[in-house]
Amino acid sequence: MPKRMRFTTWRPLATAATAALTATLLTPATAHTAPRTSQPVHSYDNAVREAVWVDTGLDGDGDGRTDRVAVDIVRPREPAQQGRKVPVIMEASPYYSCCGRGNESQRKTYDAQGDVVQMPLYYDNYFVPRGYAFVAVDLAGTSRSDGCVDVGGRSDVQSAKAVVDWLNGRGQAYTTRTGTTRAKAATWTNGRTGMIGKSWDGTIANGVAATGVEGLETIVPIGAISSWYDYYFAKGAPLYDSGPDWLSNYVNSPDARAKCAAVQQRLVDGAPRTGDWTPLWTERDHVRAASRVRASVFLVHGMQDLNVRMQHVGPWWDALARNGVERKIWLSQTGHVDPFDFRRATWVETLHRWFDHELLGYDNGVDREPMADIERHPDQWVTSKVWPPRGTDTVHLNPAKGDQPGVGTLGLRPGKGTETFTDDPRHSETDWASQIDHTTPDKAGFVTRPLTRDLRLSGSSEVTVTATPTTPTAHLSAVLVDLGPATIRDYADAAEGITTLPDRTCWGPSTTGDSACYKETRARTADVGHTIVSRGWADLGHHASDLTGRPLTPGKRYTITLDLAATDHVVPAGHRLALIVAGTDKDLIDPPADTPTLTLDLSRTSARVPLVGGTAAFARATAGSAGTGTAGTPAPYETLEGVDAPRSAERVPGPRTTD
Repeated sequence: MPKRMRFTTWRPLATAATAALTATLLTPATAHTAPRTSQPVHSYDNAVREAVWVDTGLDGDGDGRTDRVAVDIVRPREPAQQGRKVPVIMEASPYYSCCGRGNESQRKTYDAQGDVVQMPLYYDNYFVPRGYAFVAVDLAGTSRSDGCVDVGGRSDVQSAKAVVDWLNGRGQAYTTRTGTTRAKAATWTNGRTGMIGKSWDGTIANGVAATGVEGLETIVPIGAISSWYDYYFAKGAPLYDSGPDWLSNYVNSPDARAKCAAVQQRLVDGAPRTGDWTPLWTERDHVRAASRVRASVFLVHGMQDLNVRMQHVGPWWDALARNGVERKIWLSQTGHVDPFDFRRATWVETLHRWFDHELLGYDNGVDREPMADIERHPDQWVTSKVWPPRGTDTVHLNPAKGDQPGVGTLGLRPGKGTETFTDDPRHSETDWASQIDHTTPDKAGFVTRPLTRDLRLSGSSEVTVTATPTTPTAHLSAVLVDLGPATIRDYADAAEGITTLPDRTCWGPSTTGDSACYKETRARTADVGHTIVSRGWADLGHHASDLTGRPLTPGKRYTITLDLAATDHVVPAGHRLALIVAGTDKDLIDPPADTPTLTLDLSRTSARVPLVGGTAAFARATAGSAGTGTAGTPAPYETLEGVDAPRSAERVPGPRTTD
């Protein structure tokens, strides 16, 4: 998305009849040997390139004609000539014309007949020779499609769902945007579809999966939104100074801008800056619809993504788990970055095997591998058999007063007394963390003693705060911090943890108009003194309800729970774990109308943190004096080394976009 400076129960494999068909589809194999990896046996240069316009059944732009979305297709020619059908990899995006995709901002290009010449990214170059079709959909209201962008609403989701239906023989397509000539049915595909995409594109995949549409077998959402409310607000606290109407205007085509004033106004009216929950957000909450998901999910996210934050991972992941959805996850140290640009070779190989398993039914073992890959240090990865790992339990940590104001302790015993701070919108979480051992008027900090053993946090945290404000409005931030030196990916840099190099590597065959070669990257690192592990925000006016806020009564005590984003982080022995409670987190939430001073009741303030090993692990790690050892021998699938902090750097507000 434009940047806003913001286990496994596997479905049975193919039947014997299907296995016999797929055994000859892509990989030359003997009759008694099932294929394990699809091979590049088809011509990319000679692939079929065509376009159709699929009828969505909606009239979003109100012109009296149902909207059609443009669908560009690249598929291998040979299977159709031989009477064989292929599966589909699909990316639906609002960015193909306005903004581009990937690290090099590629756009679609077309020949004189209107057929696609260049598809952004490598999906077509790599997978079409291996017997997949690649389908790229322009969302309604963008590029060559009709309609209006409604930012995660019915039109967005239906743009892609209608294409899945058409691929499965349930929809209608036309040869042109406005003509009456119907396109031929997609008899070249077996209808088995996998959706992929980063940011808004991945969000569309989440939304389509949440409809339960038949034929969508798997999705690969990368840095994707699971609930659009959580993109704009955190329990009433506004995260940006604009709403979804800004974003739709950013990607709407010129034709859509001329027709979509009514849709724009609905976005304004349905997303009040009060942070109240409205029907607009219910329609755009995929977590609530997780029970409908049939597709498997391979989720990828940066743990330091401050655009589409990790808050979009925890609730979605947990909802999928409750509903028995097949899942796999990668968690990187980066910000809003595609795995093609932080772990390229391993990513392409893993994605290849994932699609082979999910769309072709190949028994290649990807279902028996660990569920989670986690980046512990730059380019150093560990795995967990399940995520969060077994043995993870919620630990109640309590802040208590220390020897100086605003510098307290964090432990298992309930605290007493109060701490006071005054909101200062000029300061951020990195400012607070860098001053954790000093009294400052804008925060209250609570710190463990140095750990004697490594301590692993895995999952989502909550912080319950009881505070008395001096004003009718107040915003709160809660931050978990690993205090100690480390080298990390520099997610505070504009490139969010990567450096782009001049050399290129190639991922499939190229044509004159579509190169499969992309600039290499390497990790961009920073030496830091602390790591922000997780953060969460809230408007104290939403203390009584997540749905509606109300003015505060100065001098009255209120209790509210802040949801902190999911993470997986090891605090190493010798480091300290800190909880910071403060007001406005500069550049990450907007300040309230007033400048409140808040008094915390420490006896009614606590954090619930998911720790591997639970309370016993925390007690062992904080017992005695600090040492340098680790907590015994790590499990064979997980090292117990720590990843540490971001440098103290402000984010300069830029274009309010999402990719």
